[in-house]
Amino acid sequence: MNGKEIQRDILKLIREHHDWFNNSIPLIASENIPSPAVREAVASDFGNRYAEGWPGERVYAGCTYIDKVENICNDLARVVFKAEFADCRATSGVVANLAIYSAFSNPGDTMIASSIPTGGHISHGKKEHSGTAGLVHGLMIEHFPFSKENMTIDVEETKKKINNMINDGRPPKIAMFGGSLFLFPHPVKELAEFLHEKNIYINYDGAHVAGLIAGGQFQDPLREGADSMTMSSHKTLWGPQGGIIVSAEKYAEPIKKAIFPGNTSSHHLHHVAGKAVALAESLEFGQDYAKQVIKNAKMLAYSLANYGFKVLGEKRGYTESHQLAVDVSNYGDGGTIEKELERCNIILNRQLLPGDIKEGRNYLHPSGVRIGVPEVTRLGMKENEMQEIATFIKKVVIDKQDVSKVLPKVIEFKKDFQKVHYAFDDKTSAYQYIQLVNI
Repeated sequence: MNGKEIQRDILKLIREHHDWFNNSIPLIASENIPSPAVREAVASDFGNRYAEGWPGERVYAGCTYIDKVENICNDLARVVFKAEFADCRATSGVVANLAIYSAFSNPGDTMIASSIPTGGHISHGKKEHSGTAGLVHGLMIEHFPFSKENMTIDVEETKKKINNMINDGRPPKIAMFGGSLFLFPHPVKELAEFLHEKNIYINYDGAHVAGLIAGGQFQDPLREGADSMTMSSHKTLWGPQGGIIVSAEKYAEPIKKAIFPGNTSSHHLHHVAGKAVALAESLEFGQDYAKQVIKNAKMLAYSLANYGFKVLGEKRGYTESHQLAVDVSNYGDGGTIEKELERCNIILNRQLLPGDIKEGRNYLHPSGVRIGVPEVTRLGMKENEMQEIATFIKKVVIDKQDVSKVLPKVIEFKKDFQKVHYAFDDKTSAYQYIQLVNI
């Protein structure tokens, strides 16, 4: 094998990916497009360095500027999320959750969280499902009772279940709110006092909705009673991939130790720099962005419902977040429809919905799809564009139009949305390939 030719092929494939997304409608709820400034930070020499430990307490030398940037990042996270303490070293939302498990529970303890079909994330899952909480930390997992009608946790049934667990000698050590399919705020405020009376630690996994919380538009977990909030830095929060934890100051030391040396070595310093830039952007643009995200999600949901799609959460207006869930079982299964849409450059993902497991469906062929609008919103799309996107989806899923009819219209539609909005600089195109070598 010729190494140089392989290198050329790799870079060519990456460039082709950029070209594809230039011409696509990105609707993955867990993805976003970073600003040119974030991309510059991520491409820096910080990514080649080590800085184990806390700023000022490093294991390595050479951290003069790294420490300054990381301190800025933590300060910004405290401001943006109105928190007493912030740790931006988690290398992912999963690692942030692992740090909370490590700091506030022991293997064999019980955690209550949402099941995956009702919105929970795999990092909250049982060992038998290869979920992080069970497989890696050894937690026993119980699930919150769920109201399918309201598409959120059932408060009164949760109280009953926890009382029964306590009576059975299985008290939860942690209550994990938040998740992956997340249409409406979780009842933190309604349950916090009850949970704290039972000595249950409350974490809120804001991986998906952190940008909405930063913009003051979804809910405010720390003020509602959560002891800490974990999050991803790259979904509605529009930074590079990574994680952040915010909490009360009294939890700072166990969290810090759980991050390092507990769950990380070096913590991807170029991504910490990118997180700092993203948080600075959030201070300036976060509120306007979050408002538009929710407007767009609602309009897309209403538009799809008007075409006859079964959009979940109808009783409550379909969604209050950046995403919506659609039962597509009348037209096929979620996995098949995901592929059909991808061929037309409409990128979304299949989704297990409440009741799927009981009905014998699995994650490869569930009844639903999940649609998110963080990225298209950052590209400048608004309510009118959501109606057009709904029409494209209808043509593929309901009308079964051929790719040759839909794909050219999608590509033409996307031409007007090539810049990153809600940022200080938009000179570099959103998906512009940054070339450093000749291939």
